[in-house]
Amino acid sequence: MRLLFVVQRYGREVAGGAELHCREFATRLAARGHDVDVLTSCAVDYLDWANEYPPGVAELDGVQVHRLPVAAPRDLRFFTPLDARTVWGKKPQPLYLQRAWMHSQGPYIPELPTWLRSRCGAYDVTIFITYLYFSTWAGLPAASSVGPTVLHPTAHDEPALRLSLFDEMFRLPTAFAYLTEEESALVRGRFRVRRPERIIGVGVDLDVPAVDDRTFRDRFQLGGRPYLLYIGRLDTAKGVAELVNYFAAYKDRNPGSLALVLLGQAVQPLPLHPDVVLTGFVDDDVKRSALAGALALVQPSYFESFSMVLTEAWAQQKCAVVNGRCAVLDGQVRRSGGGLPYRGFAEFEAAVDLLLADAEVPRRLGAAGRRYVERRYDWDTVLSGYETFLGRIASKRFTTSPPAA
Repeated sequence: MRLLFVVQRYGREVAGGAELHCREFATRLAARGHDVDVLTSCAVDYLDWANEYPPGVAELDGVQVHRLPVAAPRDLRFFTPLDARTVWGKKPQPLYLQRAWMHSQGPYIPELPTWLRSRCGAYDVTIFITYLYFSTWAGLPAASSVGPTVLHPTAHDEPALRLSLFDEMFRLPTAFAYLTEEESALVRGRFRVRRPERIIGVGVDLDVPAVDDRTFRDRFQLGGRPYLLYIGRLDTAKGVAELVNYFAAYKDRNPGSLALVLLGQAVQPLPLHPDVVLTGFVDDDVKRSALAGALALVQPSYFESFSMVLTEAWAQQKCAVVNGRCAVLDGQVRRSGGGLPYRGFAEFEAAVDLLLADAEVPRRLGAAGRRYVERRYDWDTVLSGYETFLGRIASKRFTTSPPAA
């Protein structure tokens, strides 16, 4: 098949879950013999959308990448109060204000709709990754007028999803590709749409080389201490500040050697604690070493549509402690048996106590998580189902496949 992915940013230097989701699918489908292109911006950083890549066409890992320039960077002096009013303020907001918010949020690429109208007819399917940005909001109407389209919403229950700005957009795709059962239910409930769909998830590498935790422990002077591990952007929007506060309260009530490791780049100041270890950005080998030595992965986010780091931890047979108020995380843990959900500090404390009290508990939970990802998120399984789904959309045999077991 000839496939076109449309995404707001694309490249090895780009950090972001939806962007990595797109790059993994595009690269792996190209390796399986499909003709894959990507349409994206010249930006690397979502905070300002500044043009850093040159415009034009470049090849990356077997994928042809078409980059269009962002017309204007995001002006935080204007966007921040507009975002506070439009997304977080009283609803409903007038459509003209929502459109101004979308253009200001970016990446504002005025050439993108014209490019799609003139060229996407040459592709069997045009695939949009994530619902939130201008690239999908402006691109999907253009592409849907020309040929079959698939939207990966990567949606979670957040205030932006409630904007009426997206009502018409969600009625346009030929089909939807979802990450979890919870995402499918959320979108169907919010937009009342019925389209062909498949719950595909994201694959995980199951044959990663075994690593020793000594590399990580030595580098960050952890010795033999037990530690909880968070991996991702250090951002209050990801629940990290709440996690640090819960951990500090836990240590006040339960003195001991337990540490909390925050692995990732900080995007804003966080509460400090002497037993919290900040690593900054590390490469994949160090990340695997960190997982190898962890008591458990902690995923505190309220807003997730999948959580690739969760399946990566399970691939290494590590259990997880997750925010049970996030429906997706709660559902993944419930289906897998690979972790413990918490709702508030008392349940967080009980989960950590249980893991520390009996070494067999985290081992059993981690083994259950590994079995779950072997059954459901092996890359060959994910891609084979996805190819079948795209083939049906391309040939207009619009039948909905059941979700994976």
